[in-house]
Amino acid sequence: MNIGETAPDFTLKDGDNNDWTLSEQRGRTVVLLFYPGDNTPVCTRQLCSVRDHWGEYQLTGAEVVGISTDSVASHKGFAAEHDLPLRLLSDPGRMVSEMYGMRSWLPGRSARGVVVIDKEGKISYRKVEALSLFRPADADVLEAIRNAG
Repeated sequence: MNIGETAPDFTLKDGDNNDWTLSEQRGRTVVLLFYPGDNTPVCTRQLCSVRDHWGEYQLTGAEVVGISTDSVASHKGFAAEHDLPLRLLSDPGRMVSEMYGMRSWLPGRSARGVVVIDKEGKISYRKVEALSLFRPADADVLEAIRNAG
């Protein structure tokens, strides 16, 4: 998957068991935040940091979603416990994680990574954290969103 390529379409369930489809977001910038799992130390810090910078994310107009292999019920509880404003999508079979090259060394998990998709549905930014121990900096993600235009 390379910068400039059309992002593969998918539909996943969110924490309220509603379908979320990428192609329905066409016309706006979309951020896919892949992470290994709910209620793990690094992932919790990552998503709480997004929460703490949510006003900055909202100013960009981007649709920001988190994606992990955890269940719909896990996402619902995790989001409620940490007051997370972003939608969390469940990818239990790792289909979307694999499609976007987010292969993890952790069995059954997604790698930690960020994909920014521009308004035309093209990938404008992609970064995968090889060890999944380091979370992406909000400033870097926000800059990638702004650059996607």
